[in-house]
Amino acid sequence: MTARCASKTNRMPPMSLVDSVRKLIVPIHKEGYIFIAIGAVATLVLGQLWAPFGWLGTLITLWICYFFRDPVRIVPQREGLVVSPADGRVSQIGTALPPPELELPAEPMTRISVFMNVFDCHVNRSPVAGRIAKMVYTPGLFLNAELDKASEDNERNALAIQTKAGIVGVVQIAGLVARRIVPFVKEGDELAPGERFGLIRFGSRVDVYLPQGVTPLVSEGQTMISGETVLVDFSGKDTDRVFRAI
Repeated sequence: MTARCASKTNRMPPMSLVDSVRKLIVPIHKEGYIFIAIGAVATLVLGQLWAPFGWLGTLITLWICYFFRDPVRIVPQREGLVVSPADGRVSQIGTALPPPELELPAEPMTRISVFMNVFDCHVNRSPVAGRIAKMVYTPGLFLNAELDKASEDNERNALAIQTKAGIVGVVQIAGLVARRIVPFVKEGDELAPGERFGLIRFGSRVDVYLPQGVTPLVSEGQTMISGETVLVDFSGKDTDRVFRAI
């Protein structure tokens, strides 16, 4: 009798339908509210003119909600890990000079580029823990962000983050459709790994510049999850990964 009572006491309460739905709803970043409102109003107006316009407006408004989603991420906490600053696909891994505006030594660094298409989450997160030693916005063009020259010619916002392992550069690059980079931080701020530092509208790329000699733990073409996928391990404990196409 006692065991039966204990079993009833320890039984988890059933999850309500409301709780289930709430877990499926991804938060929307506040930067998207104005665009969602504009889409909703335009949908109402156009729907009065012609019903198919209303349905089209509804689809566009739903896509805007999806674009500005800001999901919770589980950030790995081991010291020395560098996580992806963006959702998307690794478009390039190689060596390159860091942006001149950061005033870093004119020496090649390991660069990992993550390209975001218009269906990826565009909230960017800090790849490392550290202090923003320098942050510089540079106006420019809006070329295809996958092009190598986009690193030099496109509008961008560059950060130099001082870490225990040295300077890590992070550059938000506007793309063909993107028309604004929105920073959430300023020089001197302390960042935690995976902390939100900015957002780009709508389709773009983020470059991470790392000290030479590090071993990337990702490959070109691999899909990244911002704040979760590990790019590099400064501690050198996880450097034996290999990749093959399937």
